[in-house]
Amino acid sequence: AQGRVTRLVTQNVDGLHQAAGSPDVIDLHGRLDVLTCLACGDRSPRHAFQQRLLAHNPDWAPGSAAPLPDGDADLENVDFSAFVVPPCTLCGGLLKPDVVFFGENVPRNRVDAAFAALHAADGLLVVGSSLMVYSGYRFAVAARGRT
Repeated sequence: AQGRVTRLVTQNVDGLHQAAGSPDVIDLHGRLDVLTCLACGDRSPRHAFQQRLLAHNPDWAPGSAAPLPDGDADLENVDFSAFVVPPCTLCGGLLKPDVVFFGENVPRNRVDAAFAALHAADGLLVVGSSLMVYSGYRFAVAARGRT
């Protein structure tokens, strides 16, 4: 069925679909490699922020915390009082990963793009999702209503 999949809507935030060569991806829950300013809405690449973060905090080199079995770092006894979080370069606002956190809404433009892709499609194939999260489930409900 080559050429039949025209859009890919993913709840993943890692960018691996693009890295694997998927050309037309809607990142429903955003991307970890992009930051968003909470004040002005500017979006910027994470790698640029990471360089600024390291420049502001040279003593916080990667690997300075003990890794835990689940992949997290053991930071329980670490003093964060001198840690500097660089602000947005445009307005000085607070930056966050451009991902939908628990309790947040999926940005309307992403939902609209996913619905537009669904309405233009002949069908919907769900792979690797339990559809327990409403942000993905709603598309399956909408597709079922079209049959």
